[in-house]
Amino acid sequence: MKIATYNVNGVNGRLRVLLRWLEEAQPDVVVLQELKAPQEKFPESAIRDLGYDVIWHGQKSWNGVALLSRVGEIHETRRGLPEDPDPSQSRYIEAAVNGILIGGLYLPNGNPRPGPKFDYKLRWFDRLIEHAAGLLESGLPVMLAGDFNVMPTDLDVYKPERWLDDALFAPEVRAAYFRLLDQGWTDALRTLHPGEVIYTFWDYFRNAYGRNAGLRIDHLLLSPALADRLLDAQVDRHVRGWEKTSDHAPVWIELADKPKRKRAPKAKI
Repeated sequence: MKIATYNVNGVNGRLRVLLRWLEEAQPDVVVLQELKAPQEKFPESAIRDLGYDVIWHGQKSWNGVALLSRVGEIHETRRGLPEDPDPSQSRYIEAAVNGILIGGLYLPNGNPRPGPKFDYKLRWFDRLIEHAAGLLESGLPVMLAGDFNVMPTDLDVYKPERWLDDALFAPEVRAAYFRLLDQGWTDALRTLHPGEVIYTFWDYFRNAYGRNAGLRIDHLLLSPALADRLLDAQVDRHVRGWEKTSDHAPVWIELADKPKRKRAPKAKI
């Protein structure tokens, strides 16, 4: 099964790009971010015409997340994090699809730092970490996918010295990301490309895409049950070069139907 995350940066303005990529890449499940469309303006019919079931959580002008599936019905389990610090912002959607529980998220940007937007980002991250712990405790195959707005390490950012004061590279934010991973999540892309310079975002300015001056801020995190099924993880970098495209590129993983290896039995005490 092929599962992707894609920050479309405006689902209606980039609809032609989105549909072109869906037809080319043929992902089975997709998590979208930054719809920038109210609930009633989401292009449902165009997506269903390609054979996808879809749910979405819209918001006028900002944010917004959606989940698409062509491998079975989407069973929504929640929208918004528990005790969300600002539930008016559409940043999280969660559903069961083809035996996998998927949380699609758009984590706050947090700039400028310091300030109330940065404080909100940290609060939201804390709520995500708490909710993620419960998802892991369920023992189900679970994935967290989306735009996390964090570059975890120096390898994930072009010229890291220029980003030291940015909310996406702040020590507190990177520490939060690793607190999340330490629960037992696997960063799929970095796991399969441990030493590679690989980006998912390139700014529109200063020919960032042409110079490969990018960031890796879009992540797919897998619970142990899914990490055992990971076959591949890639970035469709070429999509960033299309006309009128998003400043993000789609990121996807491929999962085997069953775990690649059997786990050793736990020793008896």
